[in-house]
Amino acid sequence: MRWISSPPWTRSRRPSTTTGSQTTRKPQSWEATRSGSTGSSAPLSTEGSMPVLLIGGGLVGSQIANILVNDGEEVTVLDYAPQPECLAENVDVSRLRVVQGDILNPLSIVNALRESGADRIVHTAAYPMLTIGAQQNPYGAIQINIMGTVNVLESARTMGIERVVVVSSSVLAQSLTGGGDSGDPAFEEAFPRPSTFYAATKQAVESLAANYTAWCGVDVRAVRYAAIAGPWSGRGGGGPSNMFRDLVEGALLKGEIEVPSRPLEWVYSKDAARGTILALRADNLTDRVFNIGMGRITSPEELAEAIAAAVPETKTSIAPPDPNVAAMFNAVALNLDRSRTILGYEPEFDLPACVRDYVDWFGAKRM
Repeated sequence: MRWISSPPWTRSRRPSTTTGSQTTRKPQSWEATRSGSTGSSAPLSTEGSMPVLLIGGGLVGSQIANILVNDGEEVTVLDYAPQPECLAENVDVSRLRVVQGDILNPLSIVNALRESGADRIVHTAAYPMLTIGAQQNPYGAIQINIMGTVNVLESARTMGIERVVVVSSSVLAQSLTGGGDSGDPAFEEAFPRPSTFYAATKQAVESLAANYTAWCGVDVRAVRYAAIAGPWSGRGGGGPSNMFRDLVEGALLKGEIEVPSRPLEWVYSKDAARGTILALRADNLTDRVFNIGMGRITSPEELAEAIAAAVPETKTSIAPPDPNVAAMFNAVALNLDRSRTILGYEPEFDLPACVRDYVDWFGAKRM
């Protein structure tokens, strides 16, 4: 694996409409000394692999990379703050190229596209801590989630990229208010509005993706993830992702956990990755947004039981309800009919399987 701090862009594999010059710095590169427990993935390969630019190499991005390289794809990971040791726990990094870059700087994206020769983009990057982070710093989240996505889509349009997948969220089913006036668009409150800054940014992402497809000739698809659970020891992830990690590792290391009282729909990171790649590879789409989850709400009691079953003798309790959190979310399960019918998506991990797989990963990592 090579980590390149400023990728050269003087040699382009495709015509460019941009002009000017840029001084390139000498690449800083390193070779990974180990690869982690990558597991196995259901075969998703298709004939005629094409290079992919994967933006964001974190909780789900690492699993997307793992599937792609196992299918023989050429993968370049663009990340603002690469975490190579953490990435190596989920994918054989010797088969990847990692580029440090900033989606708020369009040249970072263009450079990575030119150097990699990528024909497709998967954009998973988001402002840290998702809903919590956006509530704490709305301006920063708007810049990263909305303008960062605009830069990705505009780079794709300029460079003639064949296909883009952007990541949305189940908060668009859960963090909404309003929607009165019988749905009549002539009235002010016809449509529900996001009730958090993060949901507002994801609504904007989906709307921008639809318009870049309709008006700019960029084939964009969006995948809406449920709350992500999965193996990842690095920075990033949202509140539920970090909660899941803390609970399972707390059971393993301390033998006692308190589960937050909020019900959630989960999706395992490996299922989210598979759903994303299915959306990337699907041809002749008329629908553009796909739900990727388990399709059911899980109670805190079910989560506690799943952890106790995977880590025997764990003492579990349920925390009192937090009215502030409850006011921000509605417990609505994603409908998976479209994803099943069009993409062939089916979640492989139920909640007990998520916990067991995480326990196995954590044990292998510590050996």
